[in-house]
Amino acid sequence: MLAVFAIVAVSALGFAAQNTVGDSRAGDGTGDILPYDVTNIHYTLNTPNPATIATVSFDLDYTATTVAASIGSSTATCAAGVGYDWTCTFGTPPSVELAVLLRVVAAQ
Repeated sequence: MLAVFAIVAVSALGFAAQNTVGDSRAGDGTGDILPYDVTNIHYTLNTPNPATIATVSFDLDYTATTVAASIGSSTATCAAGVGYDWTCTFGTPPSVELAVLLRVVAAQ
């Protein structure tokens, strides 16, 4: 019985030795999150109601794939232009009178 157990154990070891596992990578690291510079800001007023803002356009200092803008609770849909230029159109135009802060969020 002991001989049978030894044969089975050696056979199992032989099969296990045939398994191969390729190289893999894992890691942990950090990198800086750098801010964008937003310049050349230009507001376009609504034609039917110039007391509200229709669009805002601006330049970023680096490429971005996603950009969002808001003034108060009014959010804008943004589209890339030429180079680093972006134009954002407000769904609900914000009031010029209440526009005290333009928020731009951008990511690569």
